[in-house]
Amino acid sequence: MASLRTAARLSKSLRPGPSRLNAVSSRFYSSEKSDSADIEFILGAPNWSVRSLLPNPASKPPPSITPKQLHHLLRISALPQPVNQEEEQSMLDTLESQIHFVKEIQLVDTTGVAPLARIRDESPAAIEEETIGIEKLTEALSKEKVSGRRGKIQRIPGEKNDRPDGTAWDGNALGSATKTKGKYFVVEIDN
Repeated sequence: MASLRTAARLSKSLRPGPSRLNAVSSRFYSSEKSDSADIEFILGAPNWSVRSLLPNPASKPPPSITPKQLHHLLRISALPQPVNQEEEQSMLDTLESQIHFVKEIQLVDTTGVAPLARIRDESPAAIEEETIGIEKLTEALSKEKVSGRRGKIQRIPGEKNDRPDGTAWDGNALGSATKTKGKYFVVEIDN
């Protein structure tokens, strides 16, 4: 994009004509400023909304689900039945909008798109990263030895870490208290 702007600037400067007037009135901008302005313009206002997939509330399409089917769905889902007619109508409207949404999603053209077989990453790099080879096991294997006639594998005892959390506790519980009285710490309560 920057090369196109540079070419446009060069072609303007090479054009014949009243050059004094054009040279004074033309203004060059850096590519960073216009790129950020382009990004702000593109992302400034939404150009698509999920609401476009929902049915238009003004036009009422014929219902695709009956109240009897709604009651059946609620019963097999172990959900409570609607208490009154308004609640039933609200459930039917919600279900209709969800059905319309799903139908709009199903209309998306997916030709040439490979279906998602698995969620995990199966690229060659990911498979290579997850593969456990002998080079990854050399450290663990170096901590083992084979002993006896049957070739029993035993772990070589390593250094014992007496303090896995770092320094040992010095036994002074009052060391971090802000106020103490004798061998007790004081807690002030504001009334």
